[in-house]
Amino acid sequence: MDAIRYLPFLGRLLIGLPFAMSGLGKLAAYGQTTAMIAAVGLPVPPLAYAVAVIVELGGGLLLIAGYQTRLVGTALALFSIATAVSFHSNFADQNQMIHFLKNVMMAGGLLQISAFGAGAFSLDNRSSGRHAAVASAR
Repeated sequence: MDAIRYLPFLGRLLIGLPFAMSGLGKLAAYGQTTAMIAAVGLPVPPLAYAVAVIVELGGGLLLIAGYQTRLVGTALALFSIATAVSFHSNFADQNQMIHFLKNVMMAGGLLQISAFGAGAFSLDNRSSGRHAAVASAR
């Protein structure tokens, strides 16, 4: 079935879009975000803020585009686990446990993307398709 080849793109979109939106949201909330980072005891909140914006916004957009997908998926998975441990580890609060598990689930989906690649509709596949066409023409 030809429609199945678009499922990896849909998966990347559904995982990448919340990351990109979260990164955009952080751009509009510098003070609140750095205060939250400081409240959990992470060092150098302005640097952590910059890293979070770059990883979330940049990683989300790269994931959606399907560029360097395996690397980006792995980076976002590690970021999701680090965020779960740093911000959502108070399991006495059911809401925090739900957010922790949500981050773990996102990491699982991202690792699937890292393992199986971007799929047909991606920048990764477009560039590898050119190399395959050139190699077969020789």
